[in-house]
Parts: sequence; structure tokens; C-alpha cells
Amino acid sequence: MTTGTTTAGYSHTQIAPLCLILYGSALLCIALGWIVGETPGMYIAFAVGLIIAGLAPAFHHLKVEDHGDRLAIRFGPVPLFRRTLRYSDIERVEVGRTLILDGWGIHYSIRGGWVWNLWGRDCVVVHLKNCVLRIGTDDAENLAAFLRTKVES
Repeated sequence: MTTGTTTAGYSHTQIAPLCLILYGSALLCIALGWIVGETPGMYIAFAVGLIIAGLAPAFHHLKVEDHGDRLAIRFGPVPLFRRTLRYSDIERVEVGRTLILDGWGIHYSIRGGWVWNLWGRDCVVVHLKNCVLRIGTDDAENLAAFLRTKVES
């Protein structure tokens, strides 16, 4: 699911079921702790379940938005993870695909560079002056086209 773009710049929100997988994993850990019923295993399982449940609300959606001189990337609705890119730091942009091993979330890719991905494998590869960033999106063509206009200007 997506929301549209604005006329002033680029704005896109990708919604995906990653948070449901996290909520399910949290419940599974808590249930496992209940079944184990012995310390310290029970405490460890409960703690892991609570940590995962606490992180899940941060992965309901991924919003990529133009903020004038920079691009804002943030997971939400709980704003634990966010990043901005100054357009002046972007050298080039291309549409790409993440590896299956790259998966979802925020991490360093085995190919080098960072991956910010909520769901799926389509991405925009942003070559910055000092690193590479792969932004996972279900709107890769439009995001890449928008970023190219900012890099060329």
C-alpha cells in the first residue's frame, strides 16, 4: 500500500507486514518462556519477546520524503530509526534490487553499503560521496527519477 506524492516534492509511504512478523515473534518468545517455566530460560525468553514487541511499532511503514535540501528516510510510526541525506552529498542514483540475503531492516549489506528496507527487493541505490545506501521501496522508479532531478540541479 502506498500514499501519493505531493506537488512540492517527493513523499511516499510504503506499508508492509514486517511489523506483524515481529509481533508474532514476540508472542512466540513469550509463549516459549511460559512453556519453559524455569529460570533463567523463562526470563531470557520474556526479555527477548518484550524487546521485539517494543521494536515492532517502529516498522509499520517506511516514509521517504523531500525536505527541501535533503531527503528524509524514516521508519514509523514510532520514530526510532531515521536518516537524512543532503542532496549535495549524492553523486549518482540508480534503480536496483537488494539481495535475498540483505533481507529487511537496517544493516550493512554483504555487497558494501547500508540497506534500509521494509519489504520486497526493489530499491534505489544512492551513491554518496562516502558510502552507498540502498533504500528499499515499492516506488523505486519515481524515487530515482526525483533524486536525479535533485542531483542534476
